[in-house]
Amino acid sequence: MPSITPSYLYTFVALLAVSSLLLFSFMAYADALLFSSEVKQLKNLMDSLAAKGTELLTLTLTTNATSEANLQMPAVIGNKQYWLQIRNDSEKTWIEGGFGNTPIEETELRVYLPKEAYANGYFIGGYGVAHLKCYFEGVVLQILLESSS
Repeated sequence: MPSITPSYLYTFVALLAVSSLLLFSFMAYADALLFSSEVKQLKNLMDSLAAKGTELLTLTLTTNATSEANLQMPAVIGNKQYWLQIRNDSEKTWIEGGFGNTPIEETELRVYLPKEAYANGYFIGGYGVAHLKCYFEGVVLQILLESSS
């Protein structure tokens, strides 16, 4: 009779191990799905900011006047803080985005604007609305992104 008890114990331990592996696999899959939807929401925010930036750049070029816009942004995406940053090089202007509270350089999430301009500024989620301002500084077209509370 004592030999039956260890076999039940081994079966119970094996069942615990397999169920733990399954549970952690499902948790990892759920986290991956959640993260991909959060990245999609961030990309949509970047697209809307790029569209408004392109509109302001075109308006400033056409009228030769300063143009500004405020965009209502969510405080967080999912439960994560996010940031948006506008940058440029000698050929292109783009908007970068990522999760966290500190903008970093060379992120993989980028949306390019069709117009060239000197671009500067960033927005961190949770700090008011995003304020875009387009203007000429001499002959250089500039676009500025900042938080406005």
